[in-house]
Amino acid sequence: MSLTPTEAGEKLKTCRLSPEFPRRLIFERQVLPLEETDGTVTLMTSHPRDPYAVSLLAYLLQKEIVWEEADEKTVAKLIKEHYGVGAATMHEMLGQEEWRDAATGGSAAGEERFDEAEASVIKFVNQVIAEAHHERATDIHFEPMENSLRIRYRVDGVLHQVPLPPEAKRFENAIISRVKVMSGMDIAEKRLPQDGRLQARVDGEDLDVRVSTIPSAHGESVSLRLLTRQSLVIGLDQLGFRADNEKRLQSLIQRPHGIILVTGPTGCGKSTTLYACLSAINREELRLITLEDPIEYRLAGVNQVQVRPEIEFDFAKGLRHILRQDPDVIMVGEIRDFETAEIAIRASLTGHLVFSTLHTNDAPGAITRLLDMGVEPFLVSSSLNLVVAQRLVRRICSHCAAATTEPAGLTDADRDFLQTQGVESHFVEARGCERCSRFGYLGRTAIHEFMLMSDVIRPLVLSRASAGAIGAAAMKEGMLTLRQDGLIKAAQGLTTVDEVLRVAEEGD
Repeated sequence: MSLTPTEAGEKLKTCRLSPEFPRRLIFERQVLPLEETDGTVTLMTSHPRDPYAVSLLAYLLQKEIVWEEADEKTVAKLIKEHYGVGAATMHEMLGQEEWRDAATGGSAAGEERFDEAEASVIKFVNQVIAEAHHERATDIHFEPMENSLRIRYRVDGVLHQVPLPPEAKRFENAIISRVKVMSGMDIAEKRLPQDGRLQARVDGEDLDVRVSTIPSAHGESVSLRLLTRQSLVIGLDQLGFRADNEKRLQSLIQRPHGIILVTGPTGCGKSTTLYACLSAINREELRLITLEDPIEYRLAGVNQVQVRPEIEFDFAKGLRHILRQDPDVIMVGEIRDFETAEIAIRASLTGHLVFSTLHTNDAPGAITRLLDMGVEPFLVSSSLNLVVAQRLVRRICSHCAAATTEPAGLTDADRDFLQTQGVESHFVEARGCERCSRFGYLGRTAIHEFMLMSDVIRPLVLSRASAGAIGAAAMKEGMLTLRQDGLIKAAQGLTTVDEVLRVAEEGD
């Protein structure tokens, strides 16, 4: 008889093991105890005829064994869910706890145990990074709590706690020290924040990992940002733009000069959108140069430059030098100050196409942000071609999505808007299945606010009008807000209303 993963998981939750059950067999032989009574023990494994496990268990348990079969993937997944990521390695580390005392004594045996313990910690950290990459995580957070060590992955923009063995707190210092060593940090410095980088290889794929530590009440909190080193190949048609906006963008990026800005918070896909624009115009007769912090993806044929503030090579200084390199197209990772903004704008006015990003909540806010930095209104109105505000929403998992007629959260204004757009409603809700790891969502798409610098907007910029006034004028010209664009995608069944409301406020 073969149990489904769901049935096996339910039995695991209620199983109470006798102390005689050898836990190491769970990890070494992939044997899962599902049910135990006075006379029998039900075990699941992908190797039911393993003679070593069969004979050892029969001897230790002195009970009749009932075997359930499952594939290796199911067994490994259940072990991870119920015993934690790296549980086998953590079990090894528990058997090596005496290494500190032995090593302190200076004995050869102590030194050997020291090496074994170090190897186990390294193995555990590598397992966490590999598991995060398999789960499509963009970030890993090691967070010391008062009585536990918490690890969370950010998958599709949402944090999910990782199951860990309860013993993980014992090895908290060793685990965090290992991450700091891998990323070139000072392990003795625990009072100040530090930044570092490390490289990892998972299933033949190279990862660049940015690492940041900060002291917290219960220890050092460590955050890792995972970036793949492979070349990014993505088209504008994969970014979720409405057909009319994509056509306008295709036209604007072919212009010889001007500025195109993408705005939004950290992690909303701004860099990916700019990379897609560069890829669309990357051809032999154009010289493309980027100034980034950090270089997230490699673009073939593009000259990519890494800024280094620690040696006073910032965006402004880099941009001045790039202009001496005869560029046709320039990408500035972020406009952070007046100096960078002014150089970028003047570059666009002297025959260069400039792409960059700003941290603003919406598209009209980008104009007021530039003015607040000190840029003259006439420079903004004459150089800016387009502002795109962007957010990422999770895509519904097509394998478990369920249709719904009236999702919660819709206002009367939302319903009126969808009616005016003539969108045929196909609302769905998230359920969760094995393919999407029970989340109900799989992957992400973008929602946009697409504001063109038009003859109506320019006078408002010159008169320093508020972001609200500029936004109202843009909407009269056909601009959709982030919420409105998201509601259309929800009505089309690409995502859910809950997901749109999570990232786009009602005022958007």
